[in-house]
Amino acid sequence: MNSNPRRKFDQEFKRNAVLLCAEPGRSVVEVAENLGIGKDLLYRWRREYHSANGQYVFPGNGVEALTPDQKQIRELKKKLRDTEMERDILKKAMAIFSRTSK
Repeated sequence: MNSNPRRKFDQEFKRNAVLLCAEPGRSVVEVAENLGIGKDLLYRWRREYHSANGQYVFPGNGVEALTPDQKQIRELKKKLRDTEMERDILKKAMAIFSRTSK
């Protein structure tokens, strides 16, 4: 069993580490050693950073990296789903009440 607790790095630390690798004359291995992290971890951060073009990258544990437009679309879809559910409930209630009043 590993006695070292898992370390967590914030978004700014990861971004700065990736940007340090991009400086001329610096290698990933050198930066990783200076920061006390594994080179494989830094390679992964670099790959994630470049795949997202540096924007909305490293959002955190279990949080999807979404643009503001994507967040708004997700919220609107949820509101639509809730509204449709309310409509269906009201339809069923109308059918029940119209049946019992005859």
